[in-house]
Amino acid sequence: MTGDTRLSPCLLNMAEVTEQIRELLEPLLEGTDMFIVSIRIKPTNNIKVFLDADSGLSIDKSAKTNRKLYALIEEKQLFPDGDFSLEVSSPGVDEPLTSERQYRKNIGRTVAVSPLTEEPEKLGLLKDVTEGGIVLEMKVGKKKEIETLEIPFEEIKKIVVQIVF
Repeated sequence: MTGDTRLSPCLLNMAEVTEQIRELLEPLLEGTDMFIVSIRIKPTNNIKVFLDADSGLSIDKSAKTNRKLYALIEEKQLFPDGDFSLEVSSPGVDEPLTSERQYRKNIGRTVAVSPLTEEPEKLGLLKDVTEGGIVLEMKVGKKKEIETLEIPFEEIKKIVVQIVF
């Protein structure tokens, strides 16, 4: 089966269901500072919705969104047997940032930037997000001098916020 890029019916169905869940969720987020990071559905019909919010995603916001979305999924009968579970949460602390909005929210925090090239990971303070990339402030050398580095989005493999104690 070389060269066949068609999705299996099961995967195609999951892609459609994921899009339907996104369409149900987006109106629930209107007028809030919350936004969708990702939606994943496991083969066991376990739906994981990862949200973020400009002001931080509280447990209360997650729980309210979960209850409303669960009711909508049942109402639309996306899983006719009612055989599904739903989790609404923020992405884990080790999850890479995936959108410009997440980058902006994390300005001022320490991040690890993995480049697409074989260059080593860069660790520094996320100073700014521009139209074309990010501005990273790093301490370099023995004297820990500050160096500012602009990194275009197309050269970034992933960015992960670092927890600094």
